[in-house]
Amino acid sequence: MAQTPGLKVVIPSNPADAKGLLLAAIEDNDPVVYLEHMKLYRSFKEEVPEGYYTVELGKANVARAGTDVTVVTYGAMVREALKAAETLAGENISVEVIDLRTVSPIDYETIQASVAKTGRLVVVQEAQRQAGVGAMVMAEIAEKAILTLKAPIGRVAAPDTVFPFGLAEHDWLPNEQDIVNKVREIAQFD
Repeated sequence: MAQTPGLKVVIPSNPADAKGLLLAAIEDNDPVVYLEHMKLYRSFKEEVPEGYYTVELGKANVARAGTDVTVVTYGAMVREALKAAETLAGENISVEVIDLRTVSPIDYETIQASVAKTGRLVVVQEAQRQAGVGAMVMAEIAEKAILTLKAPIGRVAAPDTVFPFGLAEHDWLPNEQDIVNKVREIAQFD
């Protein structure tokens, strides 16, 4: 859906954004596909501001500021990236986590500003390596900001296989440790 011209695609990662993005999607004059990850429904609780507010469509959120490596992700992977960033902070690796919120259109300005600051990028997605938003982000940064990079762009994604139903799902999806390993690799690249 993210590759369909004129269609906006929203994927919140937390309850407050879910409300604000939904209200913004309802108000928008263009067609908006609003996707919620079922894993987020009962995996954690957060306060949601009362009253009416919107979260701007097409604007990413810096979920955690950092200086060494930029991690770009969305949806349920934001939680995994934030946990990985916390783990890596104990190793003196400062990770900036960017939550895309909207995967079409993508806020490349926020990503480019972060990559200019850190010089390193890791893209995280649940989709298989051959598909998904991560490849679009990687291509855009390679095209427009490659000279700011100090290391190759890293990618954490599901394997290029069919989605496993049942018990193997947790082994198939990327997780905190996968992100930690890739960020370490990119942070240590010389």
